[in-house]
Amino acid sequence: MLKQYLVAALIAVPLAAIGQEKMTTQQGKMATCNKDAAAKDLKGDARKKFMSDCLSADKATKQQGKMTTCNKEAGDKKLAGDARKKFMSDCLSAKPAA
Repeated sequence: MLKQYLVAALIAVPLAAIGQEKMTTQQGKMATCNKDAAAKDLKGDARKKFMSDCLSADKATKQQGKMTTCNKEAGDKKLAGDARKKFMSDCLSAKPAA
């Protein structure tokens, strides 16, 4: 029985570490948003809206930056009409280079 607990612990510890690494960024963002909401003394619906906006702010900023970059590239290439639409679609859906 002790052997089973040891095996379970050896499996659980690395899995917990992996899960914790992935959660760190989101947890940090949540903590920052919570702290800001508390500093503003927000309650109820106002707090919910603030938290929602705060937690999605980074995503919106990245998308706006991507849109600006794609627009500039399309302008530099002097694209118009269907060619521009296709380029913008491809550009906005492309994964960033790692």
